[in-house]
Amino acid sequence: MFGTILALLTAVISGFAIPVNKIFVVDLDPTVFTAVRAIIIGIIFLLLSFATRGFSKENLKANWKYLLFIAVIGGAFAFLLFFTGLKFTTGGRAAFLHKTLPLYVAIFAFILLRERIPKKQIYALIIMLIGTVVLFSAQINPAELWTNPQWGDMLIIGATILWALENVIARKAMINGERNFVVSFARMFFGGIILFGVVLLLGKFDLLFSLSIQQWNNIFVSTAILFGYVLFWYWSIRYINVSKASTLLLLAPVVSLVLGVWWLDEPIPAVQLLGSALILIGAYFVVGIKSRFATGV
Repeated sequence: MFGTILALLTAVISGFAIPVNKIFVVDLDPTVFTAVRAIIIGIIFLLLSFATRGFSKENLKANWKYLLFIAVIGGAFAFLLFFTGLKFTTGGRAAFLHKTLPLYVAIFAFILLRERIPKKQIYALIIMLIGTVVLFSAQINPAELWTNPQWGDMLIIGATILWALENVIARKAMINGERNFVVSFARMFFGGIILFGVVLLLGKFDLLFSLSIQQWNNIFVSTAILFGYVLFWYWSIRYINVSKASTLLLLAPVVSLVLGVWWLDEPIPAVQLLGSALILIGAYFVVGIKSRFATGV
């Protein structure tokens, strides 16, 4: 149950981030912005790993390949694909496509981890995905993503698939005994170093020295939110199946909708209420599902 609560908290933070980002807008190159946040968060998780004695020679020896994969694929390359894709598509289309993450996670988790995915969870995931389609239909036409896909859409899907694979590998490393703080450190810190390498290659490093105090404040606010997301997410998949945890992330748009109405006085179309209801119904069933492996572990 503890892991489920952590996954729900992750969904709340994810949903909270959207209306907050509408207020704290950082006028900065996305690659530079992402690299700065990743390094800061990586250093925090490094300190947490030392404080909790999370580093183990045996675990690092057994999992270094997984940690490297997590950093390169999830912490760096997926971000590059995502932000490049945003240049060629809309934010609404990108947000919707990113919500297909649980589908890819479920496939990878079943194949690579032998996670047991009950029919009840599959049906709940389908209901929640349908609810997501209905909810986002007030902003975009989801059918166009398949009938008239854009180059940016393909890049967003690629990034989402890489994040799904990275999440499954992170779960594998923790099954092998690695601590969630160490996994988070590897993902953020080394991913951030790779991104800084890209920043240097693109000649954008000087942008850091032109930031105003307000921009740095906005960066720190965004970094704090991302830290909470990373903390609770990797902590949650230490205790429960990653397929279950990722499904609960579909609650994020509902949280964003509620906060948008309460905080920004945004209207709620009836179709969004229907979509939210479907997502909540599916989440209700997912919460009660126990995490098991097909092998019985």
